[in-house]
Amino acid sequence: MKKRRLITSALPYVNNIPHLGNLTQVLSADVFARFCRSKGYETLYVCGTDEYGTATETKALQEGVTPQELCDRYHAIHRDIYRWFNISFDHFGRTSTPLQTKIVQDIFNAVDANGYIHEHEIEQLYCTHDQMYLADRYVTGTCPHCAYENARGDQCENCGTLLNPTDLIKPVCGVCGNTPELRKTKHLYLDLPQILPLLEEWMQKASVEGFWANNAIQMTKAWIREGLKERGITRDLKWSIPVPRKGYENKVFYVWFDAPIGYISITANLTDQWETWWRNPENVELFQFIGKDNIPFHTVIFPSSQLATGQKWTMLHHMSSTEYLNYEGGKFSKSKGIGIFGNDVQDTGIPVDIWRFYMYYNRPETSDVTFTWKDFQEKVNGELIGNLSNLVNRTLSFIKRFYDGELPSGSIDENLMTQVAEKEAVIEALLERAEERDALRTIFALSDIGNKAFQAGEPWKTRTTDPTRAADLLTTLVYVIHDIAVLIAPFMPGTSEKILGWLGREGDTWKDLGLRDGIGRIGDVELLFSKLDDATVEALREKYSGSQKEREEREIQMAEPEKENGDMEENEGLAQRFARKVILKVAKITGVERHPGGDKLYILTLDDGSEEPRTIVSSIVPYYKEEELQDRNIVIVANLKPANFRGVKSYGMLLAASEAHDETHSTCEVLFVPELPPGTEFIPEGCDAPDVKPGQIKGEHFFEMPMHTVDGIVKIDGRPVSAHGVTLKAHVYVNGDVG
Repeated sequence: MKKRRLITSALPYVNNIPHLGNLTQVLSADVFARFCRSKGYETLYVCGTDEYGTATETKALQEGVTPQELCDRYHAIHRDIYRWFNISFDHFGRTSTPLQTKIVQDIFNAVDANGYIHEHEIEQLYCTHDQMYLADRYVTGTCPHCAYENARGDQCENCGTLLNPTDLIKPVCGVCGNTPELRKTKHLYLDLPQILPLLEEWMQKASVEGFWANNAIQMTKAWIREGLKERGITRDLKWSIPVPRKGYENKVFYVWFDAPIGYISITANLTDQWETWWRNPENVELFQFIGKDNIPFHTVIFPSSQLATGQKWTMLHHMSSTEYLNYEGGKFSKSKGIGIFGNDVQDTGIPVDIWRFYMYYNRPETSDVTFTWKDFQEKVNGELIGNLSNLVNRTLSFIKRFYDGELPSGSIDENLMTQVAEKEAVIEALLERAEERDALRTIFALSDIGNKAFQAGEPWKTRTTDPTRAADLLTTLVYVIHDIAVLIAPFMPGTSEKILGWLGREGDTWKDLGLRDGIGRIGDVELLFSKLDDATVEALREKYSGSQKEREEREIQMAEPEKENGDMEENEGLAQRFARKVILKVAKITGVERHPGGDKLYILTLDDGSEEPRTIVSSIVPYYKEEELQDRNIVIVANLKPANFRGVKSYGMLLAASEAHDETHSTCEVLFVPELPPGTEFIPEGCDAPDVKPGQIKGEHFFEMPMHTVDGIVKIDGRPVSAHGVTLKAHVYVNGDVG
């Protein structure tokens, strides 16, 4: 009987947008989960946002929202990024749920009842300016081990050493920068030294049976060798789980005690049968995918908490822990905004399976790996397109062209298929151990065998000189391609689905490897991918160089109007300047949905006459119901610089009228134009349309050219705005403002 497989990837912290380095873990777990499902294992893959702690509490304070509101917004951002990357979670949840509170408190009570929780009075850093005890990560200073000057109070990101804030040299408050003082306070500690015998007995068995990654074994052994210490599990905060103990009413659990338990509660939020997964070690194997900086929390602290309950738990079987993915010679950094982030990836216009391919092909399994745009281009053009895509397209296109899409009646080349079967056995063994980079590279080695067979067989000649030989080769290669399509499904599911569709074998899984018949006609074939040219890659490298702050400054400089435009504006009227700078276009609303991160926001999908649909975000929920907007024609500012509204990018703005000088923004009338089709452009009457379409305009520059309604007619500088004899009008706020 095959064991059930429970899969987790590291819970991303909620208050930042994940970069490619963070995405390594969810992508790694996704490949393994897809492989397990294809193999027929009963599989559950869970993840979610880690939402408690000081970082969330402080950022919410800075933004003037509640921690829950902040978490709601960023949870939606994470969810949408992972959805774009085609991550096949069974459930993507969060830790700020009632079930998380219950399960964490239950585990604590069991550990406490067994005598593994101790109370200690300690001196803790207190900021007199902010009037609060400082959580570990909000104290910074010099690391006593490697002298890194920006180490946090919980861990040095330079050398990876776990720290206490009082270990730091010259500590300062991470919120205000002042020097904190030591004050006495009481906290609860998990007695790791007392649990150590249980931990060592478990680890000696689990690390061997679960073939942990080498860095997981070495780092855990180093922790134990250096001597485990009692670890604080409570903090002086508000945004976290209350401690169920008398005298601790104003304290909460430390996020690193509660966060790994989130895997359990997220499962419990998916199914009330969660104990069949988490309290069933005889029948369930737990596979966890993390970065190396999280190893001790998954091999020491979380297992120690489970063992200390004295209860039966499903515990870590296989630990897949990667090294670091760096960026263009430096480190990815969420705090500094360095690297390419999940939302950036979507904006590149490069298909998701290309990104998935590269992330797996260069997965940092045994050593740090650096992402560079040049290497990205070379791997995509050379391997993904020059190897795999080349085999698929040249073989299937040849059959479409010379055999009218019908697979010729040939015999299978058993020698070639033996090579294929040998490679497939290696790939399966690698994936069983979650060695995903080597598995994917072996798939590409298999594709290379197919390409060489095609080249050596010269079907363009033998088609006429030796038709039987050509038919045998093409038939064999089609079944090789079928197997490759199945093998790449965990890595590039969209591409796999497309190839299997061309072969008429949609839905084939691992059991269908080695297929020898059942493919008849080849469907319509197209190029799988387009090559990345030098100009595109260099533009992307430049765009995403430096920090996000530096990128914003570059965009501002690029948006500054040229001097000659300034001279032109001095000699033209406001209406003509508007006509030269702004594109007003009719668009039909084809979709309306509520923004998950904003109560007042709609996400509108529009048909503006272009080939691709357009998305805008608009704060008109208080004024219009969904059904009042659906399928209506509106007017948009089509060349407004895109803006990000709580994780959703808006490509334009709709026009609406309001009362004059309505500073409270409590009035709104969307300008509907039922008589004009999508794509129609408005212009102030008496003005000339520009010879060259205007580029993007920033919002502040647009509002420098105000429009008004005068007796219901929309005007700018006294001139009506019209198109094809139709004047733009308002019917409610007939003498007001338009924006």
